[in-house]
Amino acid sequence: MARKQTRVSGRMLFTWFMLAGFICLFAPQNITDKFQFTFARIFRWPLRLGRNISLFAHTQQPLTDVVSRRQYNQLQNRADNLIETLIEGRRRYKKLYGLYNSYVWDDVEFVLAGVITASTAGPSCELVINCGQDSGLAKGQFVLADNSIIGTVSDVFSHGARVKLITSSTSNIPVKVGKLRAVMKGNGDSSAKIELAKHKVKVGDSVYAVRRPGLLDSAMKVGTVAKCQSSDQHPLLWDITVEPACDIEKISDVAVIIMNPKK
Repeated sequence: MARKQTRVSGRMLFTWFMLAGFICLFAPQNITDKFQFTFARIFRWPLRLGRNISLFAHTQQPLTDVVSRRQYNQLQNRADNLIETLIEGRRRYKKLYGLYNSYVWDDVEFVLAGVITASTAGPSCELVINCGQDSGLAKGQFVLADNSIIGTVSDVFSHGARVKLITSSTSNIPVKVGKLRAVMKGNGDSSAKIELAKHKVKVGDSVYAVRRPGLLDSAMKVGTVAKCQSSDQHPLLWDITVEPACDIEKISDVAVIIMNPKK
């Protein structure tokens, strides 16, 4: 005799599943936790296999936002260069701002230039700077460093210039000490000298380059009196030794004064 087949309707299955869901929903948490752990232990191998397949598929996807090490280094170097350029620009702006606001200048322009080579000893004490005719430089213009005059432009090229320092043996600059005026000549070493009739000039007095129309609009400091003694050749005169107002050997850039620049 054949067994009678039992058919379960879809409505009955839906009712059973709904009933099982409500039982799980309202069952105590300790019971549901045990059920979850049991399910995980039973099906851990299929679950682990599916997870590994998923990870493998993700790792095989091409990474479109990744660059090579060489490209990365190029981009990093470019960023570093831009940052350094910004820092240098801010430094130059600060220096120019200080120059324009330290003195009363009438129609003047400052050109910042870097020092290429420096010779601070011997008869030709000079600097070679990286600005020239293309920047408006011309012979005779005064050159500043640390807000003091260190020399004048002696030769100009298209993209560079030579600066004769106040300590050069060929340098002659009109100066004043107090109310006294004289010509300061370089000694060919790290100092310059002035010959004056004996007056009340003492060590520590400031020495200024006098105003020169077209080149210097206001007197500016060039150095400090370092020594006063009677001249060996002219006993009625003082030999006054002048030290530059800044340490020329340590400067890395200068500012050239351009009076009445071309617009």
